[in-house]
Amino acid sequence: MRILHFFKTAFPETMGGIEQVIDQIARGAAGLGIDTDVLYLSPEPNTHSIEVHGYRIHRVRRDCQFASTGFSAAVFSRFKQLAQQADIIHYHFPWPFMDLVHFACRVEKPCLLTYHSDIIRQQLLLRLYRPLMTRFMRDVDSIVATSPNYLATSPVLRNYAAKISVIPIGLDRSGYAVPSAARLRYWREKLGERFFLFVGVLRYYKGLHILLDAAKNTDIAIAIVGAGPTEYELKSKAARLNLRHIHFFGYLPEEDKAALLTLCYGVIFPSHLRSEAFGITLLEGAMHGKPMISCEIGTGTTYVNIGGTTGLVVPPNDPEALRSAMLHLLDNPAQAAELGRGAEQRYRNYFTGERMVNSYVALYRDLSLKSLH
Repeated sequence: MRILHFFKTAFPETMGGIEQVIDQIARGAAGLGIDTDVLYLSPEPNTHSIEVHGYRIHRVRRDCQFASTGFSAAVFSRFKQLAQQADIIHYHFPWPFMDLVHFACRVEKPCLLTYHSDIIRQQLLLRLYRPLMTRFMRDVDSIVATSPNYLATSPVLRNYAAKISVIPIGLDRSGYAVPSAARLRYWREKLGERFFLFVGVLRYYKGLHILLDAAKNTDIAIAIVGAGPTEYELKSKAARLNLRHIHFFGYLPEEDKAALLTLCYGVIFPSHLRSEAFGITLLEGAMHGKPMISCEIGTGTTYVNIGGTTGLVVPPNDPEALRSAMLHLLDNPAQAAELGRGAEQRYRNYFTGERMVNSYVALYRDLSLKSLH
């Protein structure tokens, strides 16, 4: 069986949540004997194909980008070529240009769509895009929601309940770096072991401006790993508030990230808008047995982090609640450790990479069999 994943970006060029999900599915499926291609757009002029983690990555030149949507004239022919070789097309939503490519190339293969997020910010453009989106959602054979929480709260998904499956995102622990004693010692000397950790792209919906407000007038140490559009604004605010206990580290090598996940006291995830559909960082924290703090926004974040079982859940956009949650965990180490054990157990029960991959492979095979009848 051969699968073609199609999205606007891909690992290892970019490291967002959807890119990590595609990589986890593709590398896991490769271990089960399934051939996988990943096609995406790149700003780089070199468009050669490469192999990574047992699957093939193909990129075409991105001509322009508008409202977070990449466009490419060359992708039509490349997509059509790869689609003809594939048994299943696996799309990743949202990316409006993808819908256009699907119809322009007249895809006649079974199609699966993983629905990662509603379109939240671009409401004006959504009104223009909605007719194409509706047609595309009707045309695909199967839709996957990444959590029952998101399925229950998405105004779009409720219209397609008859063809929706829920497959939670999963992570393969063996794919993560093991930090050396030297790196652990380096970070322990730099931060100690009573710091909270945030990892992710610094975007508007991550709620980090709220986290900075929560850290005012405290000595709570927080490590922020990642870069992105709001980085300058956040660093300026931290300097203005004299938050010397907030550390911005930018992108770090995988070993250093693993060291911080190993050492941190807990994982903090203050995303306050529905644009945050799941939260890979929460999974990474659970995988490492860390208590978590997140906000109730009606998405997969509260499917990963169960308040009182794996961590604490607070209202969104509430600095006081976020501060109280951090102080509570710091003041109650026995409870924090118990929540961390609960988080790791929940990861093992629901969010392993093996569980996710097996579910997708079963769906691929079901779609393939249906296409024969």
